Amino acid sequence: MGALDALWHLLNFFAPAVGVGVVAAWGAKLFWWRELKGVSGWRMVAWAVPASALVLIAGLLWHGQDGKMSTYGAMVFACALALWWAGWKERR
Repeated sequence: MGALDALWHLLNFFAPAVGVGVVAAWGAKLFWWRELKGVSGWRMVAWAVPASALVLIAGLLWHGQDGKMSTYGAMVFACALALWWAGWKERR
């Protein structure tokens, strides 16, 4: 495997975390626009994406391979928890 192949593998591994983090953060900002008026959308993305990525890494270490549905379910839960923390918990 060459360096370019390794880069593509790494980018494709983290693509679900970035996708879920960005869509969930801006979706929450759109859906709860009154409650989240004072919270930056990029702040929420900055919390959601790393939380999702950490769960993907943990799932890879736990299962020995990526792409398991339990890992993706845990990623969604971690993303929601990070969005709650960044959007509502810190405001109070």
